[in-house]
Amino acid sequence: MKTRHLRRIAVTVSAAALLPLALTACSSDSDTSASDSGADKAASSAPAKETKPMDEPFGPGCATVPKEGAGSFAGMAQDPVATAASNNPALSTLVAAVKQAGLVDTLNSAENITVFAPTNDAFAKIPKADLDKLLADKAQLTKVLTAHVVGQKLTPAQLEKGSFDTLAKTKLTTSGSGTSYTVNDSSKVVCGNVPTANATVYIVDTVLMPAS
Repeated sequence: MKTRHLRRIAVTVSAAALLPLALTACSSDSDTSASDSGADKAASSAPAKETKPMDEPFGPGCATVPKEGAGSFAGMAQDPVATAASNNPALSTLVAAVKQAGLVDTLNSAENITVFAPTNDAFAKIPKADLDKLLADKAQLTKVLTAHVVGQKLTPAQLEKGSFDTLAKTKLTTSGSGTSYTVNDSSKVVCGNVPTANATVYIVDTVLMPAS
């Protein structure tokens, strides 16, 4: 009887000793599971990163734009496109040509247009004799200048592989991506997506000469 009684006591003591260990293990498993579940939930609820569309001027030529005043990006955004261009020193030859062709009011009064604006250096690529001849021929000058104007505002995304009608009734093509775009397979955008009051301007490094 004493032996049997001692065995019962030993079994009871052993069970009592093992019970806290079992409870601890269960608690640990439960905590780990809950932690994993929480991590999974947090991961699944994290918002996916979105790529924002480009909405600011871009390109190496933008560095030459004045930081302040009427010729700055903020200043140009307040004026219609011909007036805005007249405040940018890099576009003085273009502005003179626009005045020569009598297009200032036409461009300033147009709504929601895109202008591909050649720099002074772009006009300098044209032999002087040819440029002087162009400036003296108002009809041809008008055709050349309006071949740089599209009757809608174009975003950089639309330039990736685009074909557009110009005010000169010619076709203008664009290609590229990111911050690198080419117009008519010959002219590079050096400062793009510049806002004015009535237009978006893409400053280019070569004059776009329409086919005769």
